[in-house]
Amino acid sequence: MSALPKISHYSPEEYLHLEREANYKSEYFQGEIFAMAGASENHNMISRGISGALFNHLRGKKCTHYSSDMKLHIPANTLYTYPDLMVVCGDKKFLDDGKDVILNPVIIIEILSKSTEAYDRGEKFALYRSIPSLREYVLISSTSIRAEVMRKENDLGLWFLASEADTLEGSIEIKNIDLTLSLSGIYEETEGVF
Repeated sequence: MSALPKISHYSPEEYLHLEREANYKSEYFQGEIFAMAGASENHNMISRGISGALFNHLRGKKCTHYSSDMKLHIPANTLYTYPDLMVVCGDKKFLDDGKDVILNPVIIIEILSKSTEAYDRGEKFALYRSIPSLREYVLISSTSIRAEVMRKENDLGLWFLASEADTLEGSIEIKNIDLTLSLSGIYEETEGVF
């Protein structure tokens, strides 16, 4: 995250008002607003491919997926952010009647870049673990062929590496929605990824 010039401490309500009027996306954490950078072509191709797979797989089921235009809020630690993809199963819980801030994802998928990988693997994952409904955290590299699924099997909060692959012949399993994603499909439209 890169912070906007600190003018003052923003309340969550001030952030939401500003964000809903803004022409760009920002994250919010503990009173600070952080501008988000744009995504690379490979990032967009990976996101589009996974979104298509999720749409086809979840059709007719009690789960839905959201792209990076849907905000996520974690009340336990104040974070407002835009995951690359989220899956919600069962009843959707929104922050308010605006229905643009989700509270209960079961799966979060982040597409890693050189500038976001450390944050997505470290601090952001630590913040995501405060979401009671979250069961799987999927990390997909946009710069090398690599995908990982972190999973929480019980309510003790213990996470483990449940599935990983680093070749185009490999695949990852997202157990909570019974979906297997092939890496050849994930990286189908990318360039320069090895």
